[in-house]
Amino acid sequence: MDIRAINATSGYAAARPATKVDPEFTPGSFVEQAKTSFADFTNTLVQTEQISVQSMTGDADPHALVQALAQTELAVETAVTVRNKVVEAYQEILRMPV
Repeated sequence: MDIRAINATSGYAAARPATKVDPEFTPGSFVEQAKTSFADFTNTLVQTEQISVQSMTGDADPHALVQALAQTELAVETAVTVRNKVVEAYQEILRMPV
């Protein structure tokens, strides 16, 4: 037997539980996760703003500024993608015949 096939089989077996439904998922947990995500997004923006101000006054490390800007860019891109998906789903609902 080829060793690559064994690796592929064991990799599939390890990834398989990730596709199963979470037994602890409840409808309320989605709302809590969404609130947590929004709070994390807001905290990321606030921290980046603080580091930017510190950088302008010369109190912050340039490396910290670049890291904060990269985190903010990723957070904003994620938020825009989610917004686009929500708008797309809303438009799809509007196109449904009644």
